Amino acid sequence: MSRILSRLKAVVDQPVTCVVVGVVLLLISVQPCEAQSATSGPSGESLETRFYANAALRPAGMKSVCWTRGFWADRYALCRDTIVPEMKQALLTPENAACLSNFRIGAGLEKGKHQGTFWGDGDCYKWIEAIAWLYAIGRDPALDREMDHWIGLIAKTQAPDGYISTQIQLDPAKKRWENLNHHELYNMGHLMTAASVHAQATGKQTFLGVARKAADYLDGVFSPRPPELAHMDFNPSHIMGLMDLYRATGEERYLKLANVFITMRGSQPVPSFSKRNLQAQPGDQTQDRMPLRRETSAVGHAVTGGYLYCGAADLVAETGEKTLDEALVRIWDDMTQKKMYVTGGNGAIRQGVSIRKDPVHEAFGFAYDLPPRVGYNETCANIAAAMFGWRMLLLEGDPRYADVMERVLYNSMLSAMSLDGKSYCYCNPLERRRGVPLEHNDTEHRWVTHTCYCCPPSVARTLARLHTYAYSWSPDGGLWVNLYGGNTLDQPVPGGDRWRLTQTTDYPWDGSVQFEILEAPAKPAALNLRIPAWGEGATISVNGVAGEVGTKPGNYARLERTWKAGDSVTLTLPMDVQMLAADPLVAQAKGQAAVQRGPLVYCLESADLPDGLSINRVLLPRDAKWTIGKQDALLGGVVVLKTEAMTLPHSEPSTGLYHRLVAGPLTPQPIQLIPYYAWNNRGSVDMSVWLPLR
Repeated sequence: MSRILSRLKAVVDQPVTCVVVGVVLLLISVQPCEAQSATSGPSGESLETRFYANAALRPAGMKSVCWTRGFWADRYALCRDTIVPEMKQALLTPENAACLSNFRIGAGLEKGKHQGTFWGDGDCYKWIEAIAWLYAIGRDPALDREMDHWIGLIAKTQAPDGYISTQIQLDPAKKRWENLNHHELYNMGHLMTAASVHAQATGKQTFLGVARKAADYLDGVFSPRPPELAHMDFNPSHIMGLMDLYRATGEERYLKLANVFITMRGSQPVPSFSKRNLQAQPGDQTQDRMPLRRETSAVGHAVTGGYLYCGAADLVAETGEKTLDEALVRIWDDMTQKKMYVTGGNGAIRQGVSIRKDPVHEAFGFAYDLPPRVGYNETCANIAAAMFGWRMLLLEGDPRYADVMERVLYNSMLSAMSLDGKSYCYCNPLERRRGVPLEHNDTEHRWVTHTCYCCPPSVARTLARLHTYAYSWSPDGGLWVNLYGGNTLDQPVPGGDRWRLTQTTDYPWDGSVQFEILEAPAKPAALNLRIPAWGEGATISVNGVAGEVGTKPGNYARLERTWKAGDSVTLTLPMDVQMLAADPLVAQAKGQAAVQRGPLVYCLESADLPDGLSINRVLLPRDAKWTIGKQDALLGGVVVLKTEAMTLPHSEPSTGLYHRLVAGPLTPQPIQLIPYYAWNNRGSVDMSVWLPLR
């Protein structure tokens, strides 16, 4: 416990006593939330410190937070009303990469061959997980029936010994565990996570029973650590799944098996390239050349890496293992300080080699090598980075992890989905030029079905459970505010106490955030408000009076007192426009700037330029003066940033790789930037996040 408290002290400003001089009542309209019982905690269990015992913070309960109005409330409603129903139709489409019909075939209801990709089962489970999160809040009987229907078919598909992966079961030519790219562990991992969420949301054991059979089967196969399966541990959603199952059941074997899978990484020599299966690429691609506990870099496939680091962080939260914890901090620093895009995007390499010269694809690149146009930035990799940040925030209590998590959520996660929630993109580049050949998995337009459908259900399940990221609590009863958005909170904490409050804000468009305390611990307790790293000049008032509390950017502002019903707190975050420069080692961004306001990164789209003016001719003044305005009729309602730029002289299109520079005067040109997440919603366009400076 002393280790945990020392972590928390390092990331909060010094506590102060706030004097009550008045009460401000905040009148808001809220949607009803399912009440959380006074004895239930972050996973619907008792508030014993059995789980997350070695983490600085605990997550908010599944039903403790409810979005009410504003940015995230709108997207939660979109997820419930449009994303999940539309996704079902995609999953029922035969040509899609993920197909629910495989479970109908597996259950014997129809005949046919396996359809879709090897990892399609896992993507179907992610969709069910999203439904379970939605059901936990809304208690919609139709969602419950939907889950029951597919869970029944999944249970019938499962083999008697617990194995389940339709791409193997429905293809007599394939054998179990013959190729790591068959994604058997990926599929069963997402099953275990979805089943654990379903059990918490519904109280039913049906899906959990399927997951336990699968986990018990995996325990029998992998706990002996057969060397021939040492490199089979690819795309490790199963480590997170086992940890979720452990927390849902309390079964220690699942915790131990998660550790077995982590320890397997790098435990056997990687075969020489000539002896490798051409479809399988063990080594840095699958994070198994170097034992994880000795790793110093984020390497290989950016989704599987993120999933591995998430599972390891889950394990450390339970075991407190220092060696693994230190490795995760090293990897985090390498990923976020040397290899992450300004939008939170991850995975610069589409196809290439790693730092140790292993063939890799969809992978973390070399330090500071961040090409904007061909940057891969797979949506699942970006979301995995947010998931990793969330777990490290719980583990360490350090808001720098929340800063990155927020950057991903507002930018490189949301950019993957159309504003109406019906179509998606796989990659999230920082630059697009029409007429230039597209790279692997890049598409000019968003799609409804795709040859790889892992990203849409990743977005769905993240939006469906994002309310649980908004708050966390500490063993001393303190409350920690991680994300801002209109919501209500009803969170029990140790000692029979609870926090009940409302949060009202138009964040991220506006920096004013108001809290009204409805109930709080009867003893002095700390309300900790995250001050983002960009939040220089933030202020806090309590009951209308400015508080003498530190608001250092990149810290939590600690407000400690004996709270009472009716107390109000107002946090004001500066929302000035910031122009960002990259590290000089990022050659692709040299002499350019990105524009950010609050947590949102902005971009220039050709849709906002006059006809005939190429985006390539636009220069951004270093001393640009910005006009900020909300446009409710544009792109679902966004704040746009306007300034006067300069444009280069017009020149004829080049017919060669190089051409003579055209001299001439620069001319003024008004431009308008939009949030990056909203790009590619107005037809085929050119787009740039980084803009050259004059």
